Amino acid sequence: MNVDWAAFTPAAGTVGGLLIGTGAVLLMLGAGRIAGISGILGGLFAPERGGGWRVAFLLGMFAAPWLYRLFSALPSITVDASMPRLIIAGLLVGLGTRYAAGCTSGHGVCGLSRGSRRSLAATALFMAAGFATVYLLRHVAGG
Repeated sequence: MNVDWAAFTPAAGTVGGLLIGTGAVLLMLGAGRIAGISGILGGLFAPERGGGWRVAFLLGMFAAPWLYRLFSALPSITVDASMPRLIIAGLLVGLGTRYAAGCTSGHGVCGLSRGSRRSLAATALFMAAGFATVYLLRHVAGG
């Protein structure tokens, strides 16, 4: 394994983690809601759940890179996957979040911090599936 030391940014990662945690805590204290992105996005399409705070949360997520850009250059992004592979991956992630009753942000950030055993199991399965997928695609399928 090689580490790209130029891209290793522990300070930015720490600040980002603190901002994510602060946002999750503020949403929990202010609205009594879990900051799970799939649930927030999915709730926009369920009229009985209300959408004002959901829209504000999602707009904040999209505004964050623009605010970051005021203080530092955005990192370059390179995607080495084809569009069909990205679409399939996105659909599988969406399907997985439905089966797991939440996504990595809801279970991994908020659920684990609340001591949820269900979130611990879901996060362990997310991670195991990710490890297995990378291993299979890179070492077995030769991708």
